[in-house]
Amino acid sequence: MEAKKLKTVDDLFNSTEERLELINGELIQRPMARFEHGASQAGTYGELLPIARRKGHGGWWIVTEVNVKYGEHHCPCHDLAGWRKERVKDRPSGVIDIIPDWVCEITSPGHEKKDLMTNFMLLQNYGVGYYWIVSPEDRTLIAYQLVDGKYHVIFSGQFNKDEPSIKVRIQPFSEIEIDLGFIFGDQ
Repeated sequence: MEAKKLKTVDDLFNSTEERLELINGELIQRPMARFEHGASQAGTYGELLPIARRKGHGGWWIVTEVNVKYGEHHCPCHDLAGWRKERVKDRPSGVIDIIPDWVCEITSPGHEKKDLMTNFMLLQNYGVGYYWIVSPEDRTLIAYQLVDGKYHVIFSGQFNKDEPSIKVRIQPFSEIEIDLGFIFGDQ
């Protein structure tokens, strides 16, 4: 039996296919974009924009659809990722090889395992401080914080569009209120 050859970052960069990411040595096709996914991604970014606009202490570099190289066999494309400006002074560029301080993934039907298990374990192993998972279909947001090398739930909430807007404070952005209605595209 022949051993499976793991793909590398070079294989990802040299591929002619679009919307690929490298996960555990495999080139994986990203799901087609859906309105719900895009609305939640834009809504989350919009809610965090005040922090992204800050300079220096308390500011963040927050971007959408960014590839982060965690190693030769790991280069996922995150829906949103952020780096504290006090730790990363200059704006990153290209494929980033600096571990983020925060990552947020928006789940896609049929691809939940990647966000709920594969990326969860990858980010935990590489020491990403905070990991959020947003599910437009379930209208939920679950936030994890890394404590002693393991993720612990620090927030879980579900938005019901029939209720008034729900504003919450979630680490690492607890200094601002985040409107779940805006994240789920109802505002």
